[in-house]
Amino acid sequence: MPRRSIARWLVPAIIALAWLGLAGPLGALGGQLSTVQENDSAAFLPDSAESTRVTELLEGFRTSRALPVILLWEGSGESDEGTLDPQQLADIGQRVDEAVSVVEDADALEGQASPPISSEDGVAAQAFLPINPDLGDRLPDLIAELRGLDAVDGTTFHVTGPGATFSDFASGFSGIDGLLLLAAFGVVLLILLVVYRSPLLPLLVIGTAGLALSASTAVAYLLAEQGVIAVNGQSQGIASILVVGAATDYGLLLVARYREELRIEQSKYTAMRRALRQSWEPIVASGATVILGVLCLLFSDLGSNRGLGPISAVSIALAMLAALTFLPATLVLLGRAAFWPFRPKYGSEHATGRGWDRVAATVGRRPARVLVWSLVGLFALAAFAPSFDADGIALSDAVRGGSPAATGQEALERHFDAGEAAPAYVIVPEDAWQDVAEAAAGVDGVTQVVPFSGEAAGPPTGAPAEPVVVDGLVRLDATLSDAPDSEAAQATVAELRTATRDVDPAALVGGSTASDLDTQETSGRDLRVIVPLVLAVITAVLAVLLRSLLAPVLLVATVALSTAATVGVAALVFDGLFDFPGSDPGVLLIGFVFLVALGIDYNIFLMTRAREESIAHGARDGVMRALAVTGGVITSAGLVLAATFGALTVLPLVILTQLGFLVGFGVLLDTFVVRTLVVPAAVALIGDRVWWPSTLARRTAPEPERELEPAAAG
Repeated sequence: MPRRSIARWLVPAIIALAWLGLAGPLGALGGQLSTVQENDSAAFLPDSAESTRVTELLEGFRTSRALPVILLWEGSGESDEGTLDPQQLADIGQRVDEAVSVVEDADALEGQASPPISSEDGVAAQAFLPINPDLGDRLPDLIAELRGLDAVDGTTFHVTGPGATFSDFASGFSGIDGLLLLAAFGVVLLILLVVYRSPLLPLLVIGTAGLALSASTAVAYLLAEQGVIAVNGQSQGIASILVVGAATDYGLLLVARYREELRIEQSKYTAMRRALRQSWEPIVASGATVILGVLCLLFSDLGSNRGLGPISAVSIALAMLAALTFLPATLVLLGRAAFWPFRPKYGSEHATGRGWDRVAATVGRRPARVLVWSLVGLFALAAFAPSFDADGIALSDAVRGGSPAATGQEALERHFDAGEAAPAYVIVPEDAWQDVAEAAAGVDGVTQVVPFSGEAAGPPTGAPAEPVVVDGLVRLDATLSDAPDSEAAQATVAELRTATRDVDPAALVGGSTASDLDTQETSGRDLRVIVPLVLAVITAVLAVLLRSLLAPVLLVATVALSTAATVGVAALVFDGLFDFPGSDPGVLLIGFVFLVALGIDYNIFLMTRAREESIAHGARDGVMRALAVTGGVITSAGLVLAATFGALTVLPLVILTQLGFLVGFGVLLDTFVVRTLVVPAAVALIGDRVWWPSTLARRTAPEPERELEPAAAG
């Protein structure tokens, strides 16, 4: 056998075997990613945040880092006076002892548990368990064991408080490694089977995505384990979905071009070489655009967003690598057999399929009408974007359909001050603490303010004579009337900061509620900084790729309008259909970054082909030919990406459901409206000037035909 013939199949075989050989070790390494997660939002705040500074100062007061868990027994009111009777109170005391034993057996008790505390109305009793905040994955199991304690007759038992709320929220990420990926791969496989009508080709594309996922999670684990990036359950899930969708999209583009070349070239090796030559530029350009877009998250002040940027960038880079190495290697080894039973025959005519030639002809005949009506629809939807509620969402409301901790919190608020378990901490100079305490006590929503005098479990019970003084500072504990993770509590903390600083500008307010408030404010800052940065970066990348200044501005403007329309639709759906309690600014930021970066992808696929066609046929005919040829593959890619992000809705978390809808709907809007109607119609009206200042803008070409012939579209 000639040496050249051996090399033709040996090189792709080595590439394919190398990927497959690394799959096991990479998968094992990536499987440890969940062990380095950090899901505490306070841990992602910048050092300059007020609550972060307070947390550092609290260490001087030997304040326990315990995560409070509240055991609550609510009477049914069956007694004559409607209160808990002595036998019930005795049984509750016994249950508290049992709960302490459970926590001690798990080596999770951080300090002294409180005895049962009866409510003023006598209908309920609560006890506080200080839990070790570093339990990690063991916390949900501990909370479940506490909830399994024997009931006290005539009462309803709840396990609530910050510890239980956080546990219920963290449990929502338990499907990241299983249910989420199963749903994503399942829906992608179904779409590919419909698109290709082949049993083998979808498996090759899915396998490519799977290998890219294994490699990306392994790299992410190594970076997180070394402390280079911060990872939480949300960023891990989003990055997993992103790599599956991107690898599949790039695979679709390559496969479409390879099938097209197999009809022209008899040799499968030559066909692949031509397909790679024509595909690598849009794939790399698309990937580079997304990478640079998500890396703009490095300018975020929130560690969770900064961590998502590199993880997403690594995911996209490895998706590109797998799509440009493993997939072509396996395709060239199989040749036309990969497309069985519908093998592309050498010399057969390439058909655009699915009526995309007719769509291109329709847009080409009436570009002005198509553009105007498309823009009217997009602007009408975008008009609802300002009503999108991004003021934050309480952690207790973050689980779709409610959670046991949220139900317990509602019961707690019926009988106790809801913020007893997580007071706001005011750090103030010693000489001003009494005046500051008086001002703090006068704030609406603050029920009690006492100086800290030492370690104590449970809520403050009175003011000691002398506070503890550390480095000239005094700590005040302010009990809030509202749940610590609620918007009302955040508003109280904001007023508390204003009131205390009016007395002494050096006063600082921290605590869990203050951390949530600082997170919301930091997210708002990130939105204002990163949105224009992403638009500027992507415009610059497109200018280099398309060698034009006008075309990039057109593409970015259309995607920005599409994103605004998507946010408008989300505002209507989230409030009117799903009745969500609100949204987080971080969801809006991440959704925007992904929508713009991924939305540009399809315009890159379209416009790189349009530029190629424009050289011979002019901009108007060129973009219509590009639309006809790429319509099927881009639509399939859009459906795959929307479906993969839609898989986020299988997890019972409001923020991931919202993100899945935002990106999924936005990708579909880009695919079927922006890329199909708006961009081709606008390019047809602008003509060759769209490539300004490239020489293509000054070309002399024959007058374009008014209607694109189906044969020419191929």
